[in-house]
Amino acid sequence: MNDEIEFDRTAAPAREVAELSPLVRRLIAGNAGPMTFTGTCTYIVGRGRVAVIDPGPDDLGHITRLLAALGSETVSDIVVTHTHRDHSPAAAALKAATGARLVGCGPHRPARELALGELNPLDAAADRDYAPDLEMQHGDTIAGRGWTLQAVATPGHTANHLAFTLTEENALFSGDHVMAWSTSVIAPPDGSMADFMASIERLRGMEHARYWPGHGGPVAEPQRFLRGLVQHRRQREAAILNRLAEGDETIAAMVPPIYQGLPAALHGAASLSVLAQLEDLVLRGVVACDDPLPQLASRFHRV
Repeated sequence: MNDEIEFDRTAAPAREVAELSPLVRRLIAGNAGPMTFTGTCTYIVGRGRVAVIDPGPDDLGHITRLLAALGSETVSDIVVTHTHRDHSPAAAALKAATGARLVGCGPHRPARELALGELNPLDAAADRDYAPDLEMQHGDTIAGRGWTLQAVATPGHTANHLAFTLTEENALFSGDHVMAWSTSVIAPPDGSMADFMASIERLRGMEHARYWPGHGGPVAEPQRFLRGLVQHRRQREAAILNRLAEGDETIAAMVPPIYQGLPAALHGAASLSVLAQLEDLVLRGVVACDDPLPQLASRFHRV
């Protein structure tokens, strides 16, 4: 069986409401970019009395289109997978317009404490204003007319990340944890590679028929895709260990040979990904770090 990961970068219209299934509609925000692909996917679940998943960025145009798509329907719940600014800020405006309950993940928090003098490179990406009416935990459910959403704890991309099973269709709204178009960005201290891989294993123990991600199109064969993600991470880990064996001690030295051909503008994101892998390797005792907590400027070597 070939478990090589295959990404689907087919673009979808950002400004049209797409009917994805009997219970699911999608509206894509107009915030396309190198980290958001064609834009954030906002999902409407149900008919008549609905839930809205990941209302998106604080963008008046997107909010206006979303309210127009909802028409006379009643929004009972606004559901948030995680608190990055491309997913949760529009919740405040949508709640004000509809009176819906805001539920889902807890407030934003780092995956670990910051080291002395360490800065969080993704701090500006966090929505610190998000305050849910109901903070959901793994296994918690909310329901409406003909639909049920159950929370699945999937930390890794962020510490507070939740996915949601749509029970009636055996589908998963996977947020930024698993996406068909790209691997998820894991950036310490905001995220954790160890947590991410544990969450992948949790999903491998479930049998969803389809994933609806936070960006891009669906994951049509979830179990095969998850196996591909595990293989991809193992290959990246092997590449990092090879660079250490070649004498590279810093992330700055490792990124160019590992990410050959990557535009220089994306080296910062690649550096954070390498840091996440190294942090996990340090936790497992495979690699040693000169600092108490691994940082971008740290020096590393094999144990």
